[in-house]
Amino acid sequence: MNDSAKAFTGSIPQIYDRYMGPMFFEPFARDLAARFADFEGVILEIAAGTGQVTRLLAQAAPGARIVATDLNEPMLARAVEVVKTPNVQWRQADALALPFGDGGFDAVVCQFGAMFFPDKVRGYAEARRVLHPDGRFVFSVWDDLAANDATHIVENVVAGLFLQDPPVFFGRVPFGYHGRDLIRGSLHEAGFASVEMETVRLPTPSPSARDAALGLVEGTPLRALIAARDPARVGEAVEAATQALAAHFGEGPVTGTGQAVVITANGA
Repeated sequence: MNDSAKAFTGSIPQIYDRYMGPMFFEPFARDLAARFADFEGVILEIAAGTGQVTRLLAQAAPGARIVATDLNEPMLARAVEVVKTPNVQWRQADALALPFGDGGFDAVVCQFGAMFFPDKVRGYAEARRVLHPDGRFVFSVWDDLAANDATHIVENVVAGLFLQDPPVFFGRVPFGYHGRDLIRGSLHEAGFASVEMETVRLPTPSPSARDAALGLVEGTPLRALIAARDPARVGEAVEAATQALAAHFGEGPVTGTGQAVVITANGA
């Protein structure tokens, strides 16, 4: 298990699902699932996390069979708890070494997981290998951090608490991989012939600044980075993030906006 997978342990899967899921992942999951409306075939989902996309895919394509995978056991266990759908099979799997034969899937789907692949070309090549020759690989990555307002605010305010050694997570990993030419080149190197990209901008609402702060600080590996510097300051970081979000969005619900890049790659 790689370091990023280890970071999604303890209480993080539950906090991630409760606070991050509705705010950040469900809006984009609905967009991704809609691309498979009434799809019939076998879909492999990589890096399924807590099942945000899985649940909506199963609803959008009730005639499909979905194999949902994740490297991280605690995240997968949470997904199994909350997604009760008969056309979904769950399996632990490493995206860089998929335990499936060649050409067995009609589509491969991955929401906000490719950024965590230690070797992007290898991960894409595995998706290409398990795809039917006419299949499609549809995945999303976060766009530049500056285009994702709530997350950008929290990254900055938490970094400001540790000026000598800021715990930078969002800009380094989940929002650090969005270069169109880089992604396109890696997909071509992995064997995909056709690559299309679309910028998707959607509301990322949260009931309150505190809910958003809890999700972003305690529901992500940022928590571990803060705790490694000073465990006693995790609560301080949540409070500082809450105040900064409330100052920006006002009291009451957070009306943030997120931006992602959705990529569709075809082998032929």
